Amino acid sequence: IAAAHLARAPLLHALMHPASTALLCRYPQRAAAAAAAASAASSSSRAANKKGWFRSSARCLAQGTPSSVTPVRTSRVGLGAPSLPRRFVFIAAATAAAAALIPGRAMAWRSSGDTNDELVDNLFSNGVISNKVYADSMKRVDRGNYVVKGPAYQDSPQPIGYGATISAPHMHAHCLDVLGDWLKPGARVLDVGSGTGYLTALFAEFVKPGGVVVGIDHIPELVQMSRDNFKKDGRQRLLDSMEVVLVTGDGRLGYPQLAPYDAIHVGAAAPAVPQALVDQLAPGGRLVLPVGPDGGHQELRAVDKDARGRVTERVLMGVIYVPLTDAKHQLTRW
Repeated sequence: IAAAHLARAPLLHALMHPASTALLCRYPQRAAAAAAAASAASSSSRAANKKGWFRSSARCLAQGTPSSVTPVRTSRVGLGAPSLPRRFVFIAAATAAAAALIPGRAMAWRSSGDTNDELVDNLFSNGVISNKVYADSMKRVDRGNYVVKGPAYQDSPQPIGYGATISAPHMHAHCLDVLGDWLKPGARVLDVGSGTGYLTALFAEFVKPGGVVVGIDHIPELVQMSRDNFKKDGRQRLLDSMEVVLVTGDGRLGYPQLAPYDAIHVGAAAPAVPQALVDQLAPGGRLVLPVGPDGGHQELRAVDKDARGRVTERVLMGVIYVPLTDAKHQLTRW
């Protein structure tokens, strides 16, 4: 907010968009970078601001696509610093209040580390990870073995090729949190869009002994990559014992061969909740997935099936995910 004030409020203008809260929570690193860029831009814009106008181009926090910012009229007070229009002051206050209500997610951008243990410790100390059990499990699975390129221990999403990404660590922690009560020894878990296998490996930490985790992805190269990553991470025995099953297939259809599942996680946004996944959910089970159009308003939802088979849904938060689609369309994004 301070950086936006210095830059004559372009960032706060962007916060007026309905998806902004989701974008800030999903891409905190980019939010911080945008704020820093806005602050830097202000120093080179002072001449233009003498006329009371500020024009800026901002980067959309999701996907890095350009987003224009409307010029903002300002007045000058004190030592020549521009005053913030009242509506932006109100938005700033509301945003600060929202951040106070979700301190863990607001602190995510400060949680990156130089090692896996340091990353997890920062996530835990900043309140992003709510349970020490989750922290311990994340320490046992080294994220560095599942990131293709880029800073493995940065709390931000990373590209893994083939039009896919590995989600930010704080989102993985949140998924563990909302599925935690269903990740018990002996449970069956389906991970749709398993990518490089990181979250699949995390799930396996919770369901042993006696449990099974199925990771399904429709890109054969990613499935093979996940198998190689399991071996690199010292988890080949899980594949050999069939405690973890990594398969190529259309995750929208689930994996009926090992259904029903106590917990199902989907790592890409579906336009609607896939009925096949609901059908493969065991009584008493939970499905967690993002729902919404590509590039539009998306929500992370929890779909619960009670002992009688009755299904209920609730919205957890706004998010931005890549779309859950077929392999052909996914590869066109790459």
